Amino acid sequence: MFNTFTGERPDWRRHHHRRGPWGPFPFEFFAGQRGGGGPRARRGDVRAAVLALLRERPMHGYEMIQELQARSGGVWRPSAGSIYPTLQLLEDEGLVAAEEIDGKRRFTLTAEGIAEADRRPGRPPWEQVGEAANAPAGRLRDGIFQLGAAVMQVVHTGSEDQVARTLDILNDARRRIYSLLGEDIETDDEVGQA
Repeated sequence: MFNTFTGERPDWRRHHHRRGPWGPFPFEFFAGQRGGGGPRARRGDVRAAVLALLRERPMHGYEMIQELQARSGGVWRPSAGSIYPTLQLLEDEGLVAAEEIDGKRRFTLTAEGIAEADRRPGRPPWEQVGEAANAPAGRLRDGIFQLGAAVMQVVHTGSEDQVARTLDILNDARRRIYSLLGEDIETDDEVGQA
């Protein structure tokens, strides 16, 4: 590894496990935490998803996580830290009942829970999350994350020459993107004048 700023190889032992010698993982602001995994759902979306799943049939918490991941095409895999507190809240509100079967808690909607699930209009949350990931911003986010991963590979294993060539590629890409934006502005201006 070569530090382009000082010309020295950094001492990795001095840095936090999630940080490299140049600071936080690049593009973390797009991907959330390193290894991001896709769009985050709001707490209400998790609640709506749990109610929709349980409307179909009783399930275990982990089964719900797997089901949401499968139904969203792998885009959304809610954590246990979002599913189980939501289940507990729904149980406290009397919308969900839990029963112990073979050492696992299986959740079922109560009559009030069925009424609540039926009141929720629109498409299921897993479809909305899947669509958001395929929207232009989601595709750009994925492209940026993949680019960041490739750049980090060069940072970790690249020679001086490879680092310099990568920097040239990045600078060229940045110029081309700004040029593209300029073209869009000119096209919009021409349309407005026509």
